[in-house]
Amino acid sequence: MNYLAHAYLSFRQEEVLLGNFIGDFVKGKMMAQYPDKIRHGILLHREIDKFTDSHPLVRAGQTYLRPKFGHYSTVITDIFFDYFLGKNWNRYSNQSLEDFTLEVYEQVSKYEAYFPNRFGNLFYWMKKDNWLLHYSTIKGIQSSLTGLSKRTKFDSKMEQAHLALLEKEEEFEIIFFAFFEDLKTFAKQKLEEIQHQDDIN
Repeated sequence: MNYLAHAYLSFRQEEVLLGNFIGDFVKGKMMAQYPDKIRHGILLHREIDKFTDSHPLVRAGQTYLRPKFGHYSTVITDIFFDYFLGKNWNRYSNQSLEDFTLEVYEQVSKYEAYFPNRFGNLFYWMKKDNWLLHYSTIKGIQSSLTGLSKRTKFDSKMEQAHLALLEKEEEFEIIFFAFFEDLKTFAKQKLEEIQHQDDIN
């Protein structure tokens, strides 16, 4: 999943939110330098990604994308799902998306001392250009996918992926609604499990 979904699935716990955001940047022995609650978020991030990558509905959506985008289909569906979450935000939260995103930036900023090296620069641009809010628009995800395309070693064609979304938006949205219900349930249970395991150790 992408950043908006990871933020939402942190269940309003600040340190879990930070861990969920930096999960891709923390490798191996780096885990030991983080307090327990941030570690919980890092572990949750990894579990969310594993659950997403193996879910049959997600794989069904990627089947449509794979002939053109190859292994980049995984990244593209993550971005698509943030689009659908943002677009349908009122279905999932009583708080406005704009207020939620500003709250996320404020909370993550408190823990700058824990930012891994490469995350600091990414978060600066995320906050400056308000990626979390703009994921809810076609223009926003087109910009995000184009930016990712410029950073890939090979011709990913991700700058064209928004066209695939426009062509099959209804089908992808149906997949998202069904999958995200499963993911919410999984993430909540998994976080409780991670926290409980830490409590008894």
